[in-house]
Amino acid sequence: MTSIHDFTVTDIDGKPRSLGEWRGKTLLVVNVASQCGFTPQYEGLEALWREQRDLGLVVLGFPCDQFGHQEPGSEAEIKDFCSTRFDVTFPMFAKIEVNGEHAAPLYQWLKSEGKGILGSEAIKWNFTKFLVDGDGQVVRRYAPTDTPQKIGRDTRARLQK
Repeated sequence: MTSIHDFTVTDIDGKPRSLGEWRGKTLLVVNVASQCGFTPQYEGLEALWREQRDLGLVVLGFPCDQFGHQEPGSEAEIKDFCSTRFDVTFPMFAKIEVNGEHAAPLYQWLKSEGKGILGSEAIKWNFTKFLVDGDGQVVRRYAPTDTPQKIGRDTRARLQK
């Protein structure tokens, strides 16, 4: 695969979606969890999506249960939690693995294109974020501690060029 647009993933309702649907958009891809210390970032991610989507930003949430069993629910439970607790309207996808031999192909590609500290590929925790440009290329990887507000400054500058 040469760009994020080459991938098809399953959305939270079980339907296949081509990421090529967002060709030309700036994407913020996040592995999320409902019972994590970073879960309140859903609020900031939703605010960022609402504030910058008309500029071309799309936030994509990928639930993952690989870190401390912090996303134990079904897709229906995750969808309900996100909508009732944080009024999430950005696109959400089926639960995936981001590390190991069963890592989703999308995340295998993201990690190889956007390495972490000291060149590591492994995702260290939930709410790791990848910024992808309109051509489908990873331009930056953010740590779980990087807040949506901080990232919003970067995305706004990128989108207003």
